[in-house]
Amino acid sequence: MVPFRPDFRFFFALALTLLMVAHRSTGYGQRTPASGVENYTLNRPGVVMVRTEYSANVYVNSMKMDNKAFNALLDSIQKLDHGGGVSAEQKLDIVLREMNLRPGRFFQTTFDYIKQAEQITATGSGFFITDNGYVATNCHLIERDDAFIRRQFILSAFQQITDASISALETSWATRFTEQQRSLLYNTYASVYSRLFSMILYDLKKNIYVVYRSDTEDNGPGSEKKPARVIVKGQPMPGKDIAILKIETNREMPVLSIADARLPKVGEPLFVYGYPGPVTNNDFLSVESAIEPTLTTGIVSALKKSVGGWPLIQMDANINHGSSGGPVCNEKGDVIGLTTFGSIENTGGLAAGLNFAVPVAILSEYLDTAGITPRRGRATEMFARATAFYDGQHYRAALKEFEALRQLNNSYPGLYTYISDCRDNIKKGKGKGSGPVEHVLLIGCLLLFLAGGITLLYLVLPGK
Repeated sequence: MVPFRPDFRFFFALALTLLMVAHRSTGYGQRTPASGVENYTLNRPGVVMVRTEYSANVYVNSMKMDNKAFNALLDSIQKLDHGGGVSAEQKLDIVLREMNLRPGRFFQTTFDYIKQAEQITATGSGFFITDNGYVATNCHLIERDDAFIRRQFILSAFQQITDASISALETSWATRFTEQQRSLLYNTYASVYSRLFSMILYDLKKNIYVVYRSDTEDNGPGSEKKPARVIVKGQPMPGKDIAILKIETNREMPVLSIADARLPKVGEPLFVYGYPGPVTNNDFLSVESAIEPTLTTGIVSALKKSVGGWPLIQMDANINHGSSGGPVCNEKGDVIGLTTFGSIENTGGLAAGLNFAVPVAILSEYLDTAGITPRRGRATEMFARATAFYDGQHYRAALKEFEALRQLNNSYPGLYTYISDCRDNIKKGKGKGSGPVEHVLLIGCLLLFLAGGITLLYLVLPGK
């Protein structure tokens, strides 16, 4: 019978294998958030706001009131009021109605121009895809057609000029218009400007910015706004509505992981991040909270195709203007698509729960074109480990990871809140003594010691 001859290499390999198994049992190397809370914790830091700011000077003909026609109107009203039965309010209503019916009679153009400096902003969402500042978003957030831009500038200039003109009339006539009278005047001025006056745009400029949360130890949560350049872009819908931006940074940025190119299955849960306009622009919310993204959830409702023949993901998660470009994530927290457009009701509003995302397979086309490889980076991995320790009440291990993260990115979102909480819990004697890593290392060392001891014992036994 051949005696069993243990080999140290065999025991070492066995110990190493068991060590890897024990390591995996702690959950490291696996990104399997089981809830919306975990999904938000890991992905919230890497979600950004994309702002495209247009500025221009709008030149518009100044106008003046035809005093002769206006006085004739007042005289005719006075003749109607022989017995004094017409109130001042009724007289004002008659004047405004007549001006609205025949604006060309009461307003005249001049050779003078008013220069109105205007700025309009398009906001949307995006997310970091690399730790050195590459951002994925929608093309339509940064690329608007000239007709749309001109229309927005003219509307903005019209609003300001009309407000100023109405205020001037109130001062001149020593009155305060009712909402109904003000609305009538707006219609009058709209008719005047559309038919009699021209508006010209000069010095149109466009700047793209990425805004993201940036915390400090002294001041707490804040935000940074950095200029971005376009690396590669597609076309707004019905084109492939993808754009890749780049900001310059000397920190390792938080990154969202990109899923593989397979399409999700109908019925799969989804987590959707973004900056919907009704929330971002809500007057009752603080300015500081504007940088906090909104999380909505839903499922994959259907898989569709665009008119161009490439796939789209239909979902029932709620979105709104401003959500465009935001990441659509699966249960593991990986990005499977980008929120892009919704469905329009007959009334012109967005239809609730009938929204669409561009899948990451389309994003990958542009990443390949630009030679960009998505990567999470050390900072994102450290944050994932640290929050796992924290959630498991291993506060000492968590604090160690958060302090190491601080060296890579000292403004990582939520960093100082976590550090403070860890220190408070340690001071109060809360939490578990050692973290999963310490347990793993202890198991590995014991296994290696055992393997070495068995081999040594075999070698020193007589006759072996």
